[in-house]
Amino acid sequence: MLVAVVVLAVIFDYVNGFHDTANAIATSVATQALRPAHAILLATTFNFIGAFAGTAVAKTIGSGLVNDQTTTQAIVAAALIGAIAWDLITWRLGLPSSSSHALIGGLIGATIIGAGWDQLLWGNLTSGIIGKVIVPLVSSPILGFVIALCFMVALYWIFRHAQRKPLARVFRRLQVFSAGFMAFAHGSNDAQKTMGIITLALFSAGVITDNTVPTWVIVLAASAISLGTAVGGWRIMKTMGHKVTELEPIHGFAAETTGASIIFGAAHFGMPVSTTQVISSAIMGVGSSRGTKGVRWGVARNILVAWVFTLPAAAAMGAAAWWVLNAIGLS
Repeated sequence: MLVAVVVLAVIFDYVNGFHDTANAIATSVATQALRPAHAILLATTFNFIGAFAGTAVAKTIGSGLVNDQTTTQAIVAAALIGAIAWDLITWRLGLPSSSSHALIGGLIGATIIGAGWDQLLWGNLTSGIIGKVIVPLVSSPILGFVIALCFMVALYWIFRHAQRKPLARVFRRLQVFSAGFMAFAHGSNDAQKTMGIITLALFSAGVITDNTVPTWVIVLAASAISLGTAVGGWRIMKTMGHKVTELEPIHGFAAETTGASIIFGAAHFGMPVSTTQVISSAIMGVGSSRGTKGVRWGVARNILVAWVFTLPAAAAMGAAAWWVLNAIGLS
């Protein structure tokens, strides 16, 4: 069962990689700052490097959301099955939903049905599900939108006398760095979620005595998310890069820099934020700098719907997966 959980975790990490590739490189491809093949190579490399940036998020997933003393292999397996299922559904529909919240939702749903409501660690404004999931769930996209909008307005003012074409060339080059930063931040936050879930499985199986992430788990998670990134999530990339707003290099630079800064900062504090939510809201923020008509709000509404439904939908799938595993005697 433990081997099966590790395999499922690697599959989830791989799916997370190709599902969230758009987070790092959609704007760079849309503005032609990078060719698709070069953009994916860059994202793959920096996703892998970013995975080694810390383990604070992994510890949150592994021991900060549910009672690790009562978590079973079936609960972890069901959580991963629920998360993978939701990721594949939203990928097929081209909706940039959150792999992070899919995993957390799956874990919550599987824990509720497999161990009970009282095994959820609700915490407060700085810890547990409330402080590490709910607060960032609400605040991170708001910050992404507001900071990106202000950053974009500041750039407009600083370069108000610059000619458009030379300015575009400069920011097209700068986007190489901002895309790399975004990919690094994505790896630093998202790869840790897989590290955390594997560590939780190892602890519940008695293989390790505390929730310190083993080195081999870090390498495995970094490799899986990088391989997934190398495949590329073109359906979601089209939505992120072209359908939300019209992007120029200066907009792509502002959105990527804003998103990466928020995501990397959240990783430092152990908050498993949604890279999808942050970069999507940042793109909406830079688009809004042109006025209310700068964003295609119909597309934005569809993205928002995916955000809202991810946690409960993944929780339901995680609960259903546990029920199936229990029915066939694997709980």
